[in-house]
Amino acid sequence: MQPRLTLVTLGVEDFARALAFYRDGLGLPVETLMDDVVFFRLNDVRLGLYGRAALAEDAGVSAEGSGFRGISLAHNVATREEVDAVMDEALRAGARLVKPAQEAFWGGYSGYFADPDGHLWEVAWNPHLPLD
Repeated sequence: MQPRLTLVTLGVEDFARALAFYRDGLGLPVETLMDDVVFFRLNDVRLGLYGRAALAEDAGVSAEGSGFRGISLAHNVATREEVDAVMDEALRAGARLVKPAQEAFWGGYSGYFADPDGHLWEVAWNPHLPLD
């Protein structure tokens, strides 16, 4: 298998709400939009939104469950100031603050927000992980 990540799909409870958050609130560029699924192009990776129950059915698993899902998504930026700006933008768009941006034990600066469905996003400046 070649090392590659091409698509991350989030199962969402309210498709219209999630679409508004990511497209209108965060300004992500829509690549494909259909009645019940959207794909945003994020350079080499795409972010998809699809109904939580439908996504679980497609995978053949139960849609039941809540709490920590064992995953977070990360948006890395070039400066500490950009971390604060992105966090502010997400909160204005309707995100819930999970962890305010702060100095991190690994030498960077980061914070967490949750989208309207509770998916965790880390916003980070990492001096050890240069942006291409």
